Amino acid sequence: MNKYHYSLAILFLSVAMYAQHEVGTETSRMRLASCQFPVSDQIIENAGWIIKQMVEAADSGAHVAHFPECALSGYPGVDMESLEGFDWPALRFWTDSIVNMAKELNIWVILGSIHELGEGFKPMNCLYVINPDGKIKERYDKRFCTKGDLEHFSAGEHFSVVNIQGIKCGFLICFDVRFPELYREYKKMEVDFIFQSFYNARQKPGGIHPKIMPVTARTRAATNHFYMSISNSSSPSSWPCHFITPDGLIGGTIEADKPGILLSDVLLSDEYYDASRRYRKNAMEGKLSSGDAPGHPRYSDRKSF
Repeated sequence: MNKYHYSLAILFLSVAMYAQHEVGTETSRMRLASCQFPVSDQIIENAGWIIKQMVEAADSGAHVAHFPECALSGYPGVDMESLEGFDWPALRFWTDSIVNMAKELNIWVILGSIHELGEGFKPMNCLYVINPDGKIKERYDKRFCTKGDLEHFSAGEHFSVVNIQGIKCGFLICFDVRFPELYREYKKMEVDFIFQSFYNARQKPGGIHPKIMPVTARTRAATNHFYMSISNSSSPSSWPCHFITPDGLIGGTIEADKPGILLSDVLLSDEYYDASRRYRKNAMEGKLSSGDAPGHPRYSDRKSF
């Protein structure tokens, strides 16, 4: 583990000047940094990118740094063929280092990784929600794993909700975007913000994911009227981080296939267009109409004109 300790010492020295960084305590206001970098099978390289971007985020006044799916571990089936021979000690070491760095920088970190269970059990594809006290506040486990995911991972069955800066936040991963039911459940929990991490990189030329994933996320945001941060690996060919506002519009994005962070500000008192506001609560309770049907026989008779 000597090489890990040496590399960590270098990284800590590089952030010493930010050790006293203070995050504001104002509630219902959040600055976030949606982060992208070329995720790989090299845990130590991934950790270097993550810590570097955490420092950049903290220096920019961000309360949260949000990273892609499997950002620290690499993504099995793409970055590596399988988890056979996976370096679990290195993953634990660098996870602990990032947790400690979150405390040094006084910043929340949404970290995509792999959560080991034990012999005979496939691990979880997860997001660690790390708070500024240097503690893992919560862990979200990817619920809807693809067929390829299930060769490497177990599927989760729980929602995760955490209050950050007075804002109620939920968490999802990649393929979860295909299931609107998940977003509806978060809406029922009165969540205001969704952090969703993706790994849609190293795509084949002409792949559909760069075209449909951001727009699908925008639909989920508009339908449920909450903010979303979507983060992705920047390995070619990918699509970039997006900040989505509750009306489904793109509040910000950055260049694809290049490392970087997208800074965005959230203020819950801001107002956004919400077309379905009047009827959403009834719809979630099972009334799938904007009114009562007329009691006329010509309404009930649907076989005549």
